[in-house]
Amino acid sequence: MDSLTLYDVPFELIAHEAPLFLCTTPAGFPSPAQDDMEEPIDLGAWLIDHPAASYIMRVSGHSMGGAGINDGDLVVVSRSAEPRPGDIVIAMVHGDRTMKRLRRRGERLWLVPEA
Repeated sequence: MDSLTLYDVPFELIAHEAPLFLCTTPAGFPSPAQDDMEEPIDLGAWLIDHPAASYIMRVSGHSMGGAGINDGDLVVVSRSAEPRPGDIVIAMVHGDRTMKRLRRRGERLWLVPEA
């Protein structure tokens, strides 16, 4: 099992607006011309239900690659959600954080990697 190191940053400290361009293109970068820009999109409003209880963390490790979460990815973590079996969770194990899938087998809960 790969170990993960997560760097957490309070959501309030992360810039959450990105420009929305009016032009479309099949490949490449949008035009930098100011005429092509609409209002910025607030990514926090799209991604975060509870900003005061949310963090952005950077993933280090490969144990969740099977779930599409790769080394270096940024993930949004909400402390307001109650974890349920099947969820991907951040858990403390022996004083260290780890990201795994929460599974139930009988009466026991397990943290399972998805490499």
